[in-house]
Amino acid sequence: MANGDIVQRVVAYVVKSIVDRPDEVVVTLVDNGPGDVVAEVQTAKGDMGRVIGRRGRVAKAVRAAAAAAGEEEGIVAGVEFID
Repeated sequence: MANGDIVQRVVAYVVKSIVDRPDEVVVTLVDNGPGDVVAEVQTAKGDMGRVIGRRGRVAKAVRAAAAAAGEEEGIVAGVEFID
């Protein structure tokens, strides 16, 4: 069974490409049971707004990328943005 490595790498890559301080981005995987993971994203103080985007459009795109990466691994993947 896959463990979410691809999901974590994809989410980290996308978020780091959006923010001003990519070195402060932390993506932690939380196992929610068999075949279900959540990537928790933390950024520097001022960068979270960039990651969420207007009306949550960027966040929605990040979640879609995580879901696609999860499909590649055969798991269900979600994303939570931790402030």
